[in-house]
Amino acid sequence: MRKFLIVTADDFGLHEAVNEAVQTAHRDGVLSAASLMIAAPAAADAVARARRLPSLRVGLHVVLADGAALLEPRRIPALVGADGRFDERMFVNGLRYFALPRVRRQLDAEIRAQFSAFRATGLPLDHVNAHKHFHLHPTLLGMMLRIGAEFGVKAVRVPHEPLWFSTRGGSRFGAPAGALALTPWLALMKRRLRAAGIVHNDRIFGIARSGAMDEATLLEVLARLPPGATEIYAHPAAGAQPVSASMPGYRHQDEFKALLSPRVRAAIGAAGVATGGFQDLIEARAREPD
Repeated sequence: MRKFLIVTADDFGLHEAVNEAVQTAHRDGVLSAASLMIAAPAAADAVARARRLPSLRVGLHVVLADGAALLEPRRIPALVGADGRFDERMFVNGLRYFALPRVRRQLDAEIRAQFSAFRATGLPLDHVNAHKHFHLHPTLLGMMLRIGAEFGVKAVRVPHEPLWFSTRGGSRFGAPAGALALTPWLALMKRRLRAAGIVHNDRIFGIARSGAMDEATLLEVLARLPPGATEIYAHPAAGAQPVSASMPGYRHQDEFKALLSPRVRAAIGAAGVATGGFQDLIEARAREPD
């Protein structure tokens, strides 16, 4: 298909500064979508803002690591601590999710609760992804697809970053060996999504430069944008206050400015790129000739 671009803000609902950036970057910039943390501290504020922005495509950012759960700790003691938060031991927890039926039952309950809470907002569900791309885990992806089918999921993010970009610094996923190690998991993910009739992006930009998707980076990506569906994601925030202790060094304000940049907007226009959310991508593909 022709070039289609989805520009997403993750962690919508994490902090009011994030929500303000999402609102402004959609209204005055190039942001087309946001992924909502339904159990995050500022989720209610995010939902209220989204209701005033009917063209903003909002999806569910399922949190199963480094964030707050929706269910009470007594209901999911194998998943969270007494504070109701998931830890960051993704490798260890991934093994537990695969091997332990009791843990999977609690996961099922928490994922279902997050989908239910999103439905209760009344917002159309544009897409689904997971915090820290945890849905690459085959067990979690299977649960999200099975439960998501009950809630009308039509699109899921695939965290497949082109090698020329993924070999850059900025995150633990950025090393060449790490990027190559994900290749079989990404292939499996795409096969499962196609088999389930779920739409996904062809590629993504934002992993290797997480927290540093500034104007220069966006312009470089846009200059090399290939045909097909591309998602660029960022973590913008307005103001100078920190939004999370788990994101040290993230340049939230630089990412926010990039989404408002006239140069970025002009580059999108010059590239002849159609823009929107995943629902718009679905509609664009439906209009294509066979």
